[in-house]
Amino acid sequence: MELLLNSNKVSNRYFYPRYSNFENPYYVDSGNNQLACYYHKIENPKKTIIHFHGNGEVVSDYLSLSFASKIEALGCSILFAEYRSYGLSTGDSPTLVGLLEDVEKIIQSIDVPPQEIVLFGRSVGSIYALHGASVFPNIAGLVIESGIADVVGRVLKLIRKPKTVIKEQMREEGKIYFDHEKKIKEFQGQTLVIHTLYDSLVHSSNAKKLYEWANKPKELKLFLQGDHNDIFLVNEEEYFRVLGEFVDGL
Repeated sequence: MELLLNSNKVSNRYFYPRYSNFENPYYVDSGNNQLACYYHKIENPKKTIIHFHGNGEVVSDYLSLSFASKIEALGCSILFAEYRSYGLSTGDSPTLVGLLEDVEKIIQSIDVPPQEIVLFGRSVGSIYALHGASVFPNIAGLVIESGIADVVGRVLKLIRKPKTVIKEQMREEGKIYFDHEKKIKEFQGQTLVIHTLYDSLVHSSNAKKLYEWANKPKELKLFLQGDHNDIFLVNEEEYFRVLGEFVDGL
């Protein structure tokens, strides 16, 4: 039986893939999909950050914002992960559960020891960074920006008046694939949770839950300025100061 969380009805409401070109993509094979990521390895990095972006974004957005160069200025290599059918990626349309299959392939593609890796998930990317942290619990660090604590709860908000049986089945599927409390508790490294206090898309209560569930050592940073889609732009200086101190402390 098809998973409801993988249905077209959910995927069409949840994902917004778009084409975008950039130079020198780093392709990762995952089944029938070719994921057009971006990877820049610097000499003697402190850590390698693997970044899973938000829903309406693509890898090239972060290149145009010079996000990669700012990460490198912290002394880190950077891999921006791309999703199926986003950017220059080929393959199937994205589905919530389907994208979980790509996470391990992306992490393993760079041949860097887990202890030298930081997973960074923004918004919907938090789902996949959290999954990676549960699969590789000895990864050095986990950064969750504007993250989602209850995936199924968020999906149900997108469906108009879902029937009780649909709610129940989705909740059961969520326990199997998207138990974020269980996943973050399986992670043994250091966690940084970043959010804006007045996020209008993903309420800051999500950050507080994720922080509460995480093992120590952990840190919660709530910015007083900015919203869901401009947290980095509005708080740029402090944002990278916090991130840099986190990396230095690993």
